[in-house]
Amino acid sequence: MNDLPPHRQPPSSKKGRLVFTFWKYLPRLLLVLLLVLIAMVSLVVKERKAALEQEKRAAHVSEKKLVNAVLLELQPRPMTDAINLPGTIEPWTRLELMAKVSGAIVEVRVREGDRVTAGQVLARIEPDEYRIGLDAARAAYALAQSDYERSKAMHTTKVVPVAEVEAASARLRSTRAEMELAELQLARCTITAPMDAVIKRLDAKVGLYLNVGDPLAELLAIDRVKAVIGIPESDVDAVRRIETVTLTLQGLGNREAVGRRLFVAPSPDSTAHLFRFEAALDNPDHAILPGMFFRARIVKRHIDRALAVPLYAIVSRDNEQYVFVADGETARKQPVKLGVIEQWQVEITQGLRPGDRILLEGHREVEDGQPIKVIRVVTDPDKILP
Repeated sequence: MNDLPPHRQPPSSKKGRLVFTFWKYLPRLLLVLLLVLIAMVSLVVKERKAALEQEKRAAHVSEKKLVNAVLLELQPRPMTDAINLPGTIEPWTRLELMAKVSGAIVEVRVREGDRVTAGQVLARIEPDEYRIGLDAARAAYALAQSDYERSKAMHTTKVVPVAEVEAASARLRSTRAEMELAELQLARCTITAPMDAVIKRLDAKVGLYLNVGDPLAELLAIDRVKAVIGIPESDVDAVRRIETVTLTLQGLGNREAVGRRLFVAPSPDSTAHLFRFEAALDNPDHAILPGMFFRARIVKRHIDRALAVPLYAIVSRDNEQYVFVADGETARKQPVKLGVIEQWQVEITQGLRPGDRILLEGHREVEDGQPIKVIRVVTDPDKILP
């Protein structure tokens, strides 16, 4: 049984029921139509706003003054991937000269800083005690030699047994060894240079008593020297393949020298974590001295066809690097990726092609899409001063 009041009950006729249903759902239909209308109006407003902003930007750009621009037309050129590192000069050989016999020094023939040659006499230790010892050793050897010859002759006639001859032979060998040792000790009283060198430090003084192992002098061989450089881990692999390195010696008026690769350490220094690299330098005039500082330019690789632009042409903002490229009479922003830096030029690995024209002057004043006035176009970046 229907509990609705009579005025809300649907009519019994078909037409009446349709009218009743329409008026029943009319509020909901109007609500849906209203929402659709609001969405359409919102979309139209957004499109109009975007169009107005675009027109505003275009008007803003066009209202700006025309920027004068100097362009660089990119052409491939050779570049080198090189590192510049500091280093120091070390002697080819560093030798501590020690006393081999004890005694008082009676003569010193050199001074600190002198150049000496191999075999040159540097100093003498008092030889008298060693000369006396040598005379005694020679006398003992002569007696042993005489005894041996006599025993040998008597053994031939069966007067002495073979054992006595063997004992005489042993005494002869022993006295001969003692004589040779005495000769050696006497010779060591004369101290000579073991190599061509420069005397860095001289400890020997006349009257100074020396024991075996006491220092006499420090010698440096510097006809050739070593250029020592600390190589970062990231560059070790490339440095292993080079043969020469160019050095600039500040202490000699920025004199340049070329060193030949000698050695690359198999493990890093424990403190700085740098790999020791040694290069050989000829130094016949001794102008290059141990302890001098230098800058080494190590070329890791050559790039035959690189696109290079001046560093000052690169704009860096918000972790992005870009240049402005001339598109006709309009400046266009072009993101780029950088490679090797050589002096004030930087290689562009991505973003540019040969023939592109980039802004060298005026690029700090333009915006993307802004008109420019081209004043000059150059093709050689080396002729442009930064």
